[in-house]
Parts: sequence; C-alpha cells; structure tokens
Amino acid sequence: MSTATASSPSSSRTTLRNTVIRLAGNSQDGIQSIGGFLARLAGRTAQEVMTYMTIPSTISGGPSIFQVHLGSGEVLSAGDESDVLVAFYQHSYDDHLNSLRQGGICFYDSGEVTELKQERGIHHIGIPFTAATVEAIGGSAKDRGKNLFVLGMLCSVFHLDKEKLVGIISKQFGKKDESVLRNALLAFDAGFGYSVGDVEQFALAPGEATDDGHRISTDGNQMLTMGLLAGGVRYGAAYPITPWSSIMETLRSELPKFGGIYVQAEDELSAVCMTIGAAFAGHLAITGSAGPGLSLKMEALSYASMAELPLIVVNVQRGGPSTGLPTNVEQSDLMQAIYGSHGDCPRIVLAPKDVEDCFYIAFEACQLARKYSCPVIILSDQALSSRIEAFHEPDLDKYWLEPELDISPRGEDFKPYPLDKITRHAPPGSKIASGKYPIVTGLEHDEWGHPSGSPKMHTAMTAKRREKLVKLAEELPAPAIHGDQEGDVLLVGWGSTFGPIKESTDRLRAEGHKVGAIHIRHLHPLPGGVEAILKRFKHVAVVEMNDSGLYGYGQLAMLMRARYALPHIQSVCKTDGLAYRIREIVTAVEKILAA
Repeated sequence: MSTATASSPSSSRTTLRNTVIRLAGNSQDGIQSIGGFLARLAGRTAQEVMTYMTIPSTISGGPSIFQVHLGSGEVLSAGDESDVLVAFYQHSYDDHLNSLRQGGICFYDSGEVTELKQERGIHHIGIPFTAATVEAIGGSAKDRGKNLFVLGMLCSVFHLDKEKLVGIISKQFGKKDESVLRNALLAFDAGFGYSVGDVEQFALAPGEATDDGHRISTDGNQMLTMGLLAGGVRYGAAYPITPWSSIMETLRSELPKFGGIYVQAEDELSAVCMTIGAAFAGHLAITGSAGPGLSLKMEALSYASMAELPLIVVNVQRGGPSTGLPTNVEQSDLMQAIYGSHGDCPRIVLAPKDVEDCFYIAFEACQLARKYSCPVIILSDQALSSRIEAFHEPDLDKYWLEPELDISPRGEDFKPYPLDKITRHAPPGSKIASGKYPIVTGLEHDEWGHPSGSPKMHTAMTAKRREKLVKLAEELPAPAIHGDQEGDVLLVGWGSTFGPIKESTDRLRAEGHKVGAIHIRHLHPLPGGVEAILKRFKHVAVVEMNDSGLYGYGQLAMLMRARYALPHIQSVCKTDGLAYRIREIVTAVEKILAA
C-alpha cells in the first residue's frame, strides 16, 4: 500500500497514509455508487479524496471503472497505480490487472472470474459477490445489491467508519421504498461480516484536514452550479448534453428557490439567445454545453460580444471532434472559446483548477461579466465534472451576491456605449432623461447603440471592446510558482491538470531537478507577470490534453508562443481521453532534460 507505516503487533493492522482502490465492472453494477459513498465518507472526516471514473457513452452501458484515492494528507491525483482492484467480471480482471501495483490485492467475484494470472506478487482473493448478495437479500434480488456487499467488505478490510457509512447509505436510500433501504443495509452488513480469509488488515491514518463539521465532498459540476447561484445568476437556458447535463438539472431545481427561472430550450442556439434576452433585460444569465453545443452557440455569442452584454457560458469539455468521446476528458476547446465566433469577438475565458475551485471560478465569472459587460466562458472538463474531492465548504457570508435590477433613471449624458468608458446598459423600463433611448443590436453602432457604417466608428468600437480586456489583464495577479522559483523546467498547466502537475513537480524535485510549476486560471486575457516567470527557466513545458497539431504545439502553448515570442516554450500533449498520470509528466520532463 502507499506510504504504509509498520504494522502494530497488537492490532495486526497496517496503517496507511494513502490507498488507491479501483472498482471495475459494468456501468449497471453501481460501482459509481460505491466510489461515491467512499468519497462522501472522506468529506465527513478529515481525510482527503480524489476520484476518477470511466463510463461508456452508449445507452446500453458497458465496461466501467471508478477509482478512489483516499489519503490522510494532500491528495492531488487519482493515483497512477491501484493498491486494490475489485473485479466484478472476467473482462474487468483481464483489462485492469495491470493497473495494480506489484504486490497489490485483487478481490474478484469467484462466480465470474476463473482465469487468474499469477504475476508481480499480486494477492488474489476470490469472493462470491453475486451469490453472497443473493443469499443475504433473498433469491428475488438477483445480483442487485452486490455493490453494497463490496462496499461493506472494503469497509471491513480498511476499518473505515462503519457508522458514518451506514448513515450515508441510509440518507441515499431513505426516500425510497422501505424495502430498498433494508436490502441495501442487508447487503452491506453481509459484505462487512464476510470472512475474506488470510488477508492483511489496514487502517487509514488520521486525516490532517481540519474536521470542523464544515467539510463536504462533491463533484465539479455541483460546485460550478453553487458558484453561479452565489454569484447572482438567476436566469438560465440550456439544452442537455454530456457532461454538462447535471449542471442544467441542478439549475432547473434550484433557480426557482431563489426567484429565478430556468428554461430547457429546443436547441443550443435558442438557449443562448434566451440568455441574451435575459441579459438585455438587466439580469445575469447562464447557458452551457459541451464542445459540440458551444459550436452551435457561436453565432449568437458574437452578438453578445457586439452588444456587450454580460453573459456566463459554461463549456464542460469532452473529447472531439464532432460527437467524439462524450464521456472522456480533453482540453481541445480553448481556441474555440477564444476565437470561435466570426469577426473580432473579445470575451473572457476562465478555467477552474480543481473541484473546489469550480465554485470560486464561477463566482469570479459572475463578477467579471458584470464589471466588463461581456460574455465570460468557463472551460471546465469531463474530469472535473465527475470526479469527487473533499474540502471545506465555501463561506457564503463572504461569497454571496443578491442581484438587484437597476432600472433607475439615466441622466441627460447617458450613453450605453461610451468610447471612453466600459458599457453599462439601461434595461427596458429605465427612464432616459435625454429621451434618446438606446438600441441593442448586432450591427456596429455609435455610442447610443444606433447602427453605424462609419469606418472610423467601427475602428473605435473595435478598440473599445478590445481595450477592456487589456485593462483586465493589467489587473490580474501573476500566477504563483510552486516549487523552484527558477531553474531547469517550468511546467505550465490549466484546468484539471493542476493536481498531476503539482505532484509531478514535487517528484522531479525529489529526484534532484530544479523544477517549478504555474497554473493559469485566467486563459484570456493572460495575466500580467507571466513572461517574467517564463524567462527564469531554461525550458517551459505546457502540459495539455489536446493534440500538438500541425505545428507541434498544444493550444495554450501556441497562444503563449504567439504572446511572448519565447522559443523555449514547448508542449507535452496527449489525446487518449484519460487524465494525466504522474509518470507521464515525469517521463516527458526527463526526456526534455536529456535532449
């Protein structure tokens, strides 16, 4: 197991600081539920957690995994290797045995897995998951509940807090028929009490996080939604698409509680147009999608840029192009987010670094949309959307904005598009003292919004829309450097690569290399101070989950080379639809240093 301490003779348990458990089966087996229960347990203790899952993109389901990394200290990745593999079927065993570290433990369903591979000192423990569950619940249950049987078994092997786990299970199933909860607990107790034979017993070391009753565990989509609500979003319209849909579903249920409105539109274009209408009426509104849906919104987004309307757009990135890999991760929509529309369409682009940051990036997006009166695109991704982490809940006394509709009278000198100031709209219903009411149009316009074909006016308005982003760049703080402040290699990342890059930096420094790392949350415009940081290192490696393309550089690396004109900026890219492993980044850096 990871970073184990010596066994205690009196307890015969090995105390672990970290452990990685991989559950492999089919999507219909409820393995995501097991992983979710374990992750939520961490949120109710002082443990740290990060999860990772793969699910099939077909309606009929198929092979799936859920990996849980539990730790007493900081957990930055889902883990390169697993310490424990739980295999529900032969294909689960065959496909994922190589994920186990040398000497790891494989629990397998002895009724499903027959061909065992005796290699790398792996300990095989066969348990009849299905048969034992049926025996515990009754023959009519078939194999339903075997996931809870496995959860009980893991609770026993790792000496987890059974009482808290039972509480989580009871809350999950408590609103269903009484028999559902009863069967779930019967299966859990059967797994907890099942004798796994002569296998080492473990216990996680006490967590180092402050367990003050305010820790939570959830996924990125949930935290993005909470950040939008806290930031004052009260209107939304969208169309369902993986992996955005759970944000949409939460907004549908939560917005009415705060006096808001949510509309499921008939398509992506109508969804963004509805939110533009809400913005014109003086409200901050949200629409969202994944990459294919963002493409369909682009025509209307150019209208929002021309009209300078505050708008939040969430893109939960997935593998592309076209339908691509709906349930896998990729970071290939950066150029689309910045330049996707026709013409020069300045908009702000942000990306959260982890699940907790999804809340704060959404809150910041709301502030920036209002301040600079323009669209703000949040680039999340499939990894952040579905993985679970534990952290302290945000302080809503500090992070909560109650929106107010400003229809106060505007003076004689009111202009919605003044060349020397940032646009401030007067919603319909506002009295304009001059009697000259503004027009919001997609046509180029003068300072009152009236259409203008003047070349001089178009040049001036183009500069006006550009310069507010220049102003924002000057206000943004330089990213903090993790690790060495100067040296051989600087790793640069954005989005969900944050944790793996940070852990890779620590590992490379432990090997004696002078390595630092920065993470960029503000992708467009880029913050000031970055160029000075880049010049402190011999090599700059931009780590991204997109293709190196025709010219040998990923999308952020290409932007940075264009912005800073520094030839030592290079790319570390991949397009397998999977989150970065630590060894992948470390190996790439070692190759750079050896070149």
